[in-house]
Amino acid sequence: MALLMMEGVSKAFRRLQVIDDLTLQVGAGEALGVIGPNGAGKTTMLNLMIGRLQPDAGRVIFDGKDVTALPPHRRCRAGMALTHQVPQPFEAMTVFENVLVGAIYGRGRAEGESRPRCLAALEQARLGHRANSLAGSLTLLERKRLELARALATEPRLLLLDEIAGGLTDPEVHVLVEVIQDVRAQGVAIVWIEHIVHALRSVVERLVAIHVGRCLMAGPPETVMASADVQRIYLGIDVE
Repeated sequence: MALLMMEGVSKAFRRLQVIDDLTLQVGAGEALGVIGPNGAGKTTMLNLMIGRLQPDAGRVIFDGKDVTALPPHRRCRAGMALTHQVPQPFEAMTVFENVLVGAIYGRGRAEGESRPRCLAALEQARLGHRANSLAGSLTLLERKRLELARALATEPRLLLLDEIAGGLTDPEVHVLVEVIQDVRAQGVAIVWIEHIVHALRSVVERLVAIHVGRCLMAGPPETVMASADVQRIYLGIDVE
């Protein structure tokens, strides 16, 4: 059963067509990876899913309901969460307070009810030991974990990840992948945009290649990455 569907979605910024009649779906509990060259429309696609942008045409369906007109906070409370490509913590607040803000305002729950969930989200993101530290003192990896913990505190059914592994070293990527694998094991559906393909392939079961706002190809990761069109457009490799 599809948890999220985008049906014929298009989005242009003036004369620039960024998303062009895009249709895709994400199953409940599925981990879907998204690849494509810079400027392919990947982040715009996530912003359309979460409601930060409104489509010019088409619909977004979540859990069987048309959410196309819903703002981001309503979609968050329905069970969708997004992590930013560049972490955006409240640097003068503690790590725990950052996550608490996500739970209270993202999920719409009282502070007392939210605290246990926030602690659990921090532990799941491997950041519990930094709960009382100021967010401004975190390393890049820790900031990425904080982004993840803040999203998890909203108890999402669908987690949208926008290049969360970008800028990390290989050992740091490995740690982050383990966290994301744990999240998926709990039944949370994932849509993950990432240029670090080996990280994607260790988590997702299906890969979608996006080019000029359209779905170029979708299928098992090994099939998509072996495609001559994908290698030519995404990797810049001409395959005979």
